[in-house]
Amino acid sequence: MTPRRGTEHQVSRYYPVALDLRNRPCLVVGGGSVAETKVEGLLFADARVTVVSPALSERLASWATEGRITYRQRDYEASDLDGHQVVFLATDRPDVTLAVAAEARQRGLWVNAADEPKHCDFLLPSVLRRGRLQIAVSTGGASPALAARVRRDLESYFTPEYEDLLDLAAEVRCLLRASGRRADAASWRAALDGDLRRLLAEGRRGDAKARLLDRLGVTA
Repeated sequence: MTPRRGTEHQVSRYYPVALDLRNRPCLVVGGGSVAETKVEGLLFADARVTVVSPALSERLASWATEGRITYRQRDYEASDLDGHQVVFLATDRPDVTLAVAAEARQRGLWVNAADEPKHCDFLLPSVLRRGRLQIAVSTGGASPALAARVRRDLESYFTPEYEDLLDLAAEVRCLLRASGRRADAASWRAALDGDLRRLLAEGRRGDAKARLLDRLGVTA
């Protein structure tokens, strides 16, 4: 599929999607704090990450030492694109950004360039994570700062027990499937209420599970 191209004078309407990058080769050009943030997200997604940069931040260097990323200690070369499917640009050199983006697009690769929407085929949202729960906020590149602010505002509502709530919901869902029983979407929406979060916050997981099963109408 060929990425849709736009110009800097057009307002792009992005299609939100969650990518499965497990074991997929991803290239990051740059070794500073911005590259570090991109690499962190890629490692969270279990991608295979290669970083090309003359130097690395302390954290990136530690990941390279641990073998979590492949590091090429030099300036970017066109051959660095070989074998990669997604390219992230995090360099403060506009000439490098322009060259990499052009070469990658010629090969049909997907490109993200930090703070350069005109060189992007996709944008990275501001993400709030609670375990497997991920809430992404995007302004379509109009204001990354506002996206980050909205994400911070959401932190006070989506408290840490949401991670436990998701794990519990997944466990009960598997249990129902294994027993041949099911609950419809409306029942699930009603069952996943504030009382479950309260019980989980109090460390009463057993009670929370029993309540969820009861609310779904599948208790013995």
